[in-house]
Amino acid sequence: MLPEGVDLADEDPGAVAIIWADWQSCSDSQVELLDPVRSQYKECFVVVRCKWNGEHYSRCVYIWVDKDFALARGWYQGYPKKLGSIWVTRPVAVGKAGPRLEAGGRLGATLAANDRRLAEVSLTLSGSSVTGGFVNALPMLHSRWMPSIDPSQPDALGELVTMQSQDVELGPVYTGEPMVELFDAPGEELSSLRPYEMIAGYWRQVGATFTGGTKLA
Repeated sequence: MLPEGVDLADEDPGAVAIIWADWQSCSDSQVELLDPVRSQYKECFVVVRCKWNGEHYSRCVYIWVDKDFALARGWYQGYPKKLGSIWVTRPVAVGKAGPRLEAGGRLGATLAANDRRLAEVSLTLSGSSVTGGFVNALPMLHSRWMPSIDPSQPDALGELVTMQSQDVELGPVYTGEPMVELFDAPGEELSSLRPYEMIAGYWRQVGATFTGGTKLA
């Protein structure tokens, strides 16, 4: 899953994170906040820790989104995004139609693509946590690639790039016991990452700004 010259991280080299996210995106003008159909989307992505040129990074190896604008933006950033159906339990502060963010609260999430369910997870909260997951806590290392329209010519685009978000704001972290099931499906490789040891599950809110990246090679 890693390109030539990129190796697994020295510490916890088999560590993988699978993340479900319910996003609100917007530009600097924030006009999308008044027309939310333009910029809300859900996402499921898989991250591994890796090393290139002596530095450690996180790399997204699989990712699905449910909106076309997020798909196109992801290709620009180097994410290998595909379209999918993603659903996530939303916690609540009133009523009964969701869990509370406290010990005993239970959340679930699913991923499907091309009429096949690829993954489902649950998280039973045990309480708050000082830290969150460590796998996705590094600058990203991605490949931006586009073959030439003329097959006799070299790639039209072939870059190894890194990104790190700006203006990052992190909310409180809640941790608990996760359960993950990955399913075989034609044309999909996600099930090759079936877990054999669970580290932990987390829930948190994150805010960040994407301002660009750096070409490494």
